[in-house]
Amino acid sequence: MSNIATRDSYGKTLVALGEKHNDIVVLDADLSHATKTCLFKEKFPSRHFNCGIAECNMAAVAAGLATTGFVPFISSFAMFAAGRAFEQIRNSIAYPNLNVKICATHGGISVGEDGASHQCNEDFALMRVIPNMIVICPSDDIEACASVEAVYKINTPVYMRFGRLAVPVIHNENYRFTLGKGELLHDGKDFTIVATGLMVARALEASSMLSQKGLNIRVINIHTIKPLDKNILVKASADTGGILVAEEHSIIGGLGEAVAATLINNPPKKFIQVGICDEFGKSGPAEELLTHYGLTAKNMADKIMSCLKGKK
Repeated sequence: MSNIATRDSYGKTLVALGEKHNDIVVLDADLSHATKTCLFKEKFPSRHFNCGIAECNMAAVAAGLATTGFVPFISSFAMFAAGRAFEQIRNSIAYPNLNVKICATHGGISVGEDGASHQCNEDFALMRVIPNMIVICPSDDIEACASVEAVYKINTPVYMRFGRLAVPVIHNENYRFTLGKGELLHDGKDFTIVATGLMVARALEASSMLSQKGLNIRVINIHTIKPLDKNILVKASADTGGILVAEEHSIIGGLGEAVAATLINNPPKKFIQVGICDEFGKSGPAEELLTHYGLTAKNMADKIMSCLKGKK
C-alpha cells in the first residue's frame, strides 16, 4: 500500500484539469511549492498568479475573476486560507455565491514541526458556518483527485482541505466520488466509526484490530463534511451499538458536532469523539503529534472497547 500526500494529488489534478479546461486559473500566496500549484505554473504560466503573502487580497482577486467567467482555484495553507481570508471568503465569495474553489493544504495537526501557528484545527468550523459553502476533506490520493475533478463541475464556492503528511491509498481506480454521499468502507453491527481525511485509514486499522477481538465495526468515510449524508448516519445510529467520530480537527465545530446535530432526532446508543480537545498544537514530527493527541487506531479501538465493556 503506497502513501501519498493529498496536496500532491491536488497539484497533479490541477494540471490534468488545466489541459481540458481553459477557464481554470490558479492563484497562490507565495507557497506554490508547498501547495503543489507549482506544477500548474510550470504547465500554464499565464494562468497562474502569485498573489504574495496576501490571502485576503487573493480571495478578492479570485472573486473578481469568477465574475468574468473564470473558475479560480486559490491555494494556501489552511491556517491562512480559512483563517486570514475568512472575511473575504464570506463577503466576496460566499455571499454573492461565486464559483471559487478554496483549496487549503497543510490542514490539521500533521503539519508537524511548523507548530501551532501553522496547524489549523479550526478550518472545518470556520468554513461550515458560511452559507453557500461546501466543505470537503478527502481521505487519500484517489479520492482527492476525484474530488478536485468533481468540484470543477459545480458552480458554487467550495472549501477543500489537503494534507502535508503522506497517507495510505485505500481506494482503487474504480472509485467514484459523489458529492455529499458518505462511503461505507466496512460493514458491521457492533459499533460505527465515522471518519474523515487521514483518520479514515486509521479507522480501518481500528476496525481490523477490533475484529481480532470478535467485534464487527462499521467504517464510514465522510469526505463531504457539508452537506452531510444524513441517511448513512441515521442508519448507522439505528443499526449499531454506537458511533465514534474521528477527525484531525478540534472537537468543537468540526465533523463530530456536525454528526451529533444531524442525529439529534435519531441519537445513537453511544457517542464518542476523537479529535483535538480544545487546545493548540505543538511542534514535532507529525506521527508523534498524532499519537500525542490520540489520533490513532489504537486509541479509537480502546475507546470503543471501553464503551462496550461488559457487552462483549
